[in-house]
Amino acid sequence: MSTTSVSSARLIPPAPFATLADYLAMATGGEGLRAARLVDREVVIAEMEASGLRGRGGAGFPTGTKWRTVVSYESTALATSVVVNAAEGEPGTFKDRTILLANPYAVLEGALIAARVVGARSVTIATKQRFTDVVARVRQAVEEIRAAGWLDDPTVGEIEMTVVEGPGEYLYGEETALLEVLDGRQPFPRIAPPWRRGLVEVVADDQVDSGSGLPAKVDLAVEADDNVAPPVLVDNVETFANVAGIVARGASWFRSVGTEESPGTIVCTITGAVNPAVIEVAMGTPLRAVLDDAMRGDNAPEPTEERNILCVLMGVSNAILTPDELDLPISYEAMRARGTGLGSASFIVVDDSTHPVAVAAGVSRFLAVESCGQCSPCKRDGLDISDVLASMVAGTADPSDLAKLEKRLDTVVVGARCSLATQHQVVVTSIFEAFPEATRAQAEVNAEPVEPYLVAELLGIDDGTTTVDESFLGKQPDWTYDERDSGQVPAERLDDHRQQLDADASAE
Repeated sequence: MSTTSVSSARLIPPAPFATLADYLAMATGGEGLRAARLVDREVVIAEMEASGLRGRGGAGFPTGTKWRTVVSYESTALATSVVVNAAEGEPGTFKDRTILLANPYAVLEGALIAARVVGARSVTIATKQRFTDVVARVRQAVEEIRAAGWLDDPTVGEIEMTVVEGPGEYLYGEETALLEVLDGRQPFPRIAPPWRRGLVEVVADDQVDSGSGLPAKVDLAVEADDNVAPPVLVDNVETFANVAGIVARGASWFRSVGTEESPGTIVCTITGAVNPAVIEVAMGTPLRAVLDDAMRGDNAPEPTEERNILCVLMGVSNAILTPDELDLPISYEAMRARGTGLGSASFIVVDDSTHPVAVAAGVSRFLAVESCGQCSPCKRDGLDISDVLASMVAGTADPSDLAKLEKRLDTVVVGARCSLATQHQVVVTSIFEAFPEATRAQAEVNAEPVEPYLVAELLGIDDGTTTVDESFLGKQPDWTYDERDSGQVPAERLDDHRQQLDADASAE
């Protein structure tokens, strides 16, 4: 199978589709949905499984397997829901917004195919309020497909399709936290998996509160639930964007590029010490080839033989890559074999003008602040890690701080209900392991301060420049932008606030 860049993009057209008519003029525009509505859902699931499409939002779970699992938990009382996760917030990532701005119709068509398969009567596109251009573009596309009759399913009737504008928090992109927001609560991860319990929570006393004592008041579903609580299918923007093409053209077409375990194309975001770009390439393309293209841009630094690369951050989700690892193929299996992960295909190139401890401190502060605090070690130990790294950056640490840091890196993951704490442990540890001497030197008494490195959400890429959310520098661990942190974790502060609002409403 080919492992080189494809000559024509599958998901990102050469010029954005301005209207549905432009999309329909494409060879297979709309064909996938028509085909899916003419066959049994088992045929579509089998084609998805044969294609080998893997989720493009994180761990790369097989999409066909996920859809089959959701169908197996179908409720006897309530309909399944479909949710498009467009709450993109991984630092260095802009690929989902690029797809939605250039080709929202493919995403909506894929979501409607999924709705047909899982028996859903509603599709929700969950994005962020701050993505004003994306919100406007998607709403326009929804109205166009409604006018074209796409929402009229011959089996279940009219599909309800809505766009939800959520908060800016990083955890909103975690699929169970996203469901909490759609359910009217804060973005705090659940215990119950989405394929077992979805948007509508059903418990014995008809209340959401299960007595868990946690802000996300949902405990793990069990078989005794009698198949009443409906599941929800949550997939990433890029995942849905691939679906229509697979159904229209077949699994073999999708597999004609990529690798055996990672077929198809992937949309990568390249930022940092390069000419920033969002690039669609065949899976299996060497990372070095993609970075070489980005480093030749007008705004990139002068290339050298070593290219001045210190490391490549994979967002804040996986272990870093060092310069001697840049020939790794962009695939799930290659990254897994290296001991890292592909995640959202975010590659932040850090050059050797940046100190590795500054990179670790930037990652650590981002994750510590964005932790919701439902799991005490994640927030408490995460903030301790961040504080020690901040002192190392400032040159005010001492060697004893390294022992504290190692201890907190061990305990930060205890009892974690989502992956954020593990990310904190993995990314910081990988930086220390790659640069042990630089790390120890920065913990010496009276070490020279080093320049901080901002890790935050990517707000835009325009004319070869990136806009990173610099307002994050003022965000407190309690998720406010107040001058001082309240000392409360977000899960306590926001739940207390909600209870006060409920009490005020009852008093009225």
